[in-house]
Amino acid sequence: MTAKAMVEYEVVIGLEIHVQLMTVSKMFCACPTTFGVPPNTQVCPVCLGLPGSLPVLNARAVDLGLRTAAALECTAHPRSQFHRKNYYYPDLPKNYQITQYQYKVHPPLATDGGLAVSAGPSVTGEPPLRRRIRIRRVHLEEDTGRLVHVESGGQVLHSLVDFNRSGVPLMEIVTEPDLRSPLEARACAGP
Repeated sequence: MTAKAMVEYEVVIGLEIHVQLMTVSKMFCACPTTFGVPPNTQVCPVCLGLPGSLPVLNARAVDLGLRTAAALECTAHPRSQFHRKNYYYPDLPKNYQITQYQYKVHPPLATDGGLAVSAGPSVTGEPPLRRRIRIRRVHLEEDTGRLVHVESGGQVLHSLVDFNRSGVPLMEIVTEPDLRSPLEARACAGP
């Protein structure tokens, strides 16, 4: 035997899952969300963040978020608020992302839910154990644009920016750190 001590680690996993909402228009404007169209053909002053443009919330995105919150047994809040998450990145034309987060005065769309997941296959042949994973919050936000890096011979020659995704509705589901194995994380995130 060696003198090295065995250290045991406990797996602790929390997830942040982003889901594109199936809407025909973006989160704060009427631009379409069609996939695979030519770059920068589904943009307007709102999703490009041009001065003077005014966002209008997509009611269908809110409805889909509330339906998900109900399925996850979350508490939906009668009033929630969007905020600006400021950071600079080339595919973020406004230099901020419109999102929700948990604030005491105006919480996100929904909080405090749960989802039952199987703990993986049983060694004894009995049915898998089911545990409840707590859901911290469900909130809405807009997606950013997309960078396309043009390469030749393994080197990036230049990068192009496609703003078609800028403003596409996303729902973010955040769990508590209740998951204890990769199998549980996979079961929680879906097939």
